[in-house]
Amino acid sequence: MQPLPPLRALQIFAAVGRCGSIVVAAGELGISAGAVSQQIRLLEDWLGLHLVERSGRGIVLTRWGRLYLPKVSEAFTRLEDAQRLLERERRGGGITVSTLPSLASKWLGPLLFAWQAQHPDVPIRLHGADAEPRLDEGQVDFRVTYGAAARQHRHAVVLFTDELLPACHPELEVPEPAAILKLPLIGIDWAPDFHSPPGWADWLRLAGLGDTTPRPALTFTLSAQAIDAAIAGRGLVLAQRSMVAEDLRLGRLKQPFALCLPMPEPYWLAWGASTLDHTQAELFRRWLIARGREVARRDPATRPEHGS
Repeated sequence: MQPLPPLRALQIFAAVGRCGSIVVAAGELGISAGAVSQQIRLLEDWLGLHLVERSGRGIVLTRWGRLYLPKVSEAFTRLEDAQRLLERERRGGGITVSTLPSLASKWLGPLLFAWQAQHPDVPIRLHGADAEPRLDEGQVDFRVTYGAAARQHRHAVVLFTDELLPACHPELEVPEPAAILKLPLIGIDWAPDFHSPPGWADWLRLAGLGDTTPRPALTFTLSAQAIDAAIAGRGLVLAQRSMVAEDLRLGRLKQPFALCLPMPEPYWLAWGASTLDHTQAELFRRWLIARGREVARRDPATRPEHGS
């Protein structure tokens, strides 16, 4: 098959066929009638066929022109549809964010309501998943992840380094750190893919209670479930501040002691190579980084350093 004709000549032929007039097509395209005629002749020379012929003061399509026009017009309709699709997605197609399930439930999910109130025309889809998405495939725009998992992504920046604190139901009496040893403890069992954070033994050591290794009464694989158990009065949980901040503020939980332990690794925000082509994506990225720094400012020891 011979090479395709110039796209501009095809576009002008489609306009002439639609309008039935070189003058009308020229006005629609914003060019001179002579330029339209020149492009039609170029196309005919390229194809070696006559596509139009004069009829009185106008033009009509030849047999070849009538055969050619519907397919050429259909092709330009599809190109225009493709362009509109890209523009629609770029302006308001929404932003998809993936993160770890408990972070989605206890930190990022509630936080996104604030974004939505400020940007109601930019819908957010939040996907909670342990597996790291392939950001360059286009199905996910941003990923909030933890620790070494961020190395799987080419573009990432540190959001914050969290800290662990004891939390329990407001009515649970915990007069001193040693009393914790007599109360039901709630444990969190992190997946082997992650560098496990400090546990109750580390916190008790920090509190001056020696090398005690308590056994939690109940252990969850999701931080969100462990926190909900503490809210229900089932015991004490050693929870991440970012995930219990709202429950502490609303009085659903209390922090009986100020002693905190830093997490061993930070949380990261990652994005795909084409993510920032979305009109609102850079604004969202800056907004979420600012929210991460608000978490970090609660404790000077957890302020983030820049990633790349």
